[in-house]
Amino acid sequence: MHDIPTSNIRNFIFAGHSGAGKTALTDALAFKFGLNDRLGSTVNGSSVSDFTEVEKTRKVSLFSTSFCAKYVAKSGEPHKLFFTDAPGFMDFYGQLRSACRASDAGVLVVDASGRIQVGTRRAAKCFRQTGLVSSAVVVTGLDKDNTNFSKVIEAIQGAFGSGYIPIAFPAEDGASIVSVFSDDVPDVFKALAETAREQLVERAAESCDELTEKFLLEGTLTAEEVADGLKKASLAGAFRPILPVYPLSGVGIDEFLELVVNYLADPLSRARDDAEGKKIDTSADAPFVGLVWKTVSDSFVGQMNYVRVLSGTLKVDTEVENPATGREKVGAMLTPSGKKHTAVDVACSGDIVAIPKLKQTKVNDTLCAIGSSIQARPVKFPAPVAFAAVTATTQGDDDKLGPALQRMLEQDPTLRIERNKETKETVLQGLGDVHLDATVFLLKQMCNVNVTLGTPKVAYRETVTAQGAGKYKHKKQSGGRGQYGEVCLKVEPLQDGDLKWFANETVGGSIPGNFIPAIEKGVVERMLHGSVAGYPVVGIKVRVYDGSFHDVDSSEIAFKIAGSGALREALSQAKPVLLEPIMSVKISTPESYMGAVTGDLTHKRGRVLGYETEDDMQVILADVPQAELFRYAAELRSITGGQATFEMKFSRYDTVPSNVAPKVIAESPYKRPEAAE
Repeated sequence: MHDIPTSNIRNFIFAGHSGAGKTALTDALAFKFGLNDRLGSTVNGSSVSDFTEVEKTRKVSLFSTSFCAKYVAKSGEPHKLFFTDAPGFMDFYGQLRSACRASDAGVLVVDASGRIQVGTRRAAKCFRQTGLVSSAVVVTGLDKDNTNFSKVIEAIQGAFGSGYIPIAFPAEDGASIVSVFSDDVPDVFKALAETAREQLVERAAESCDELTEKFLLEGTLTAEEVADGLKKASLAGAFRPILPVYPLSGVGIDEFLELVVNYLADPLSRARDDAEGKKIDTSADAPFVGLVWKTVSDSFVGQMNYVRVLSGTLKVDTEVENPATGREKVGAMLTPSGKKHTAVDVACSGDIVAIPKLKQTKVNDTLCAIGSSIQARPVKFPAPVAFAAVTATTQGDDDKLGPALQRMLEQDPTLRIERNKETKETVLQGLGDVHLDATVFLLKQMCNVNVTLGTPKVAYRETVTAQGAGKYKHKKQSGGRGQYGEVCLKVEPLQDGDLKWFANETVGGSIPGNFIPAIEKGVVERMLHGSVAGYPVVGIKVRVYDGSFHDVDSSEIAFKIAGSGALREALSQAKPVLLEPIMSVKISTPESYMGAVTGDLTHKRGRVLGYETEDDMQVILADVPQAELFRYAAELRSITGGQATFEMKFSRYDTVPSNVAPKVIAESPYKRPEAAE
């Protein structure tokens, strides 16, 4: 299919709420194009899109899956279609983000029985954020009971604007769909069809000055002029067609394919920017530029990088430049169709190809022609909101855990791994509990590593709220040279802007200057374990003001021990307190759940800072202790029925309330220093 011009390539993505029918529509297209010998289904595990074991087990899409097929339009022109089925579940939002960057147009899939759900709004927002100006809506589920196409149209326009206009209506028996310009529109849709025809002609007329002038003078446009104007309006984002489709029976599939070739953007129409905001020439004759948007570890061929060709042409057995890591050899290219791949020799602008065995290339890297250093605008992935401590089941699993986790990170950039030196835990971070559970499944399936997940420990801190003094004399005589050192110091809260936390204020040579560094070292070691619960001490000012020494027995080790002991005593007198990490949280929720969400935040010791409105959603800004947020992704989903989302980032450390501190102290993994000595 390399002889098909770039202008006849269509690269689009199916997105929407989980369960809206995206995978069913993908299976219908795969069956239509002969990519599968039967109509696949997620129910019986035969879907060509949800083919991994974890997806079959959960019966929901977890990964984006791309397909390629040739389609000859009614005009007789051949087209090359790339379509990607993206997950609708929030835990796998990163898959949607990256697939949007690999596409030129978006198709929202709306279930007629579910109306406009949070996943649909999230997908539409993702289209806007990733530059998918050209888009359409497919309405599925019309064969279910108590569905009404007119009400769905009303809901879509109410949520996204009047630019969303139906171009066809379902027949009364559901056996066909009827064009909005047909005289056979069912009676129940007559009035809606009349309005839609007027809107379509107006959108076409507004697409360019020539058509606007003719419409104002003559009051009408020809069918060809309407079609041409709607194409321009669609590419500009002023018109987004709505089409009913019945994936299980195949009704509406042909009309959808015509919608794709007539209204959705081709690679030349989709604006592309590099990392510096400069335009990329997307023609097939331009120098090659490709974005790595997805990485998969295949059990047979190893790691495969999925590349969207943004510009130029790529051939097998050529070298390309990776500006981040160096040159790579393209030894093979494969066109994806679900889990099946077909070898190709050439890929041009608009194509998606999988390239195996690249040595130092990962997601968000750019591949380009030799001598070029252009870097495509990277995919912006969401930050983690769910955290779990990972523990290997056996010693053998523990030995393999590090490389296995690294393999997971390579193919899923929304996962993070953090080794907490304080709690000595490996913390797995993701976008939700299902995301983390799926990772555990993949660790077992792909790497034969068994792990368990638990609630992470909080990295508490300690500080002081008043001034305290400490005095410690280290004196030891055991034959021969002894040890002697005495340190007197004061500790107090470190003031903002004071960069010098340790001060030598001794006078009269009470402590020789060469022993001061040893005292500081002893103080630093003592600060690793505070006097409240053994957590590290921060935010203190230490002043060494007096002491004594012995001409023979004093040594650095003696003053180090004395400094540590003096600080221990001073901390206990300076009204020490526990500190806990506080996270800044941004929650987007429908207004109907505002009370439940804010009430839950109060229960979690959160402090609401303010409210905003964003895309018909209410946004709550709050500060919440990290200890209350490890399971918040699942809890928020339960409170709001999956309608709300949130993001968070570290803000500061704050004092643990007096009613909570005893529990933290009792559960501390550290021994109190006084008890240990």
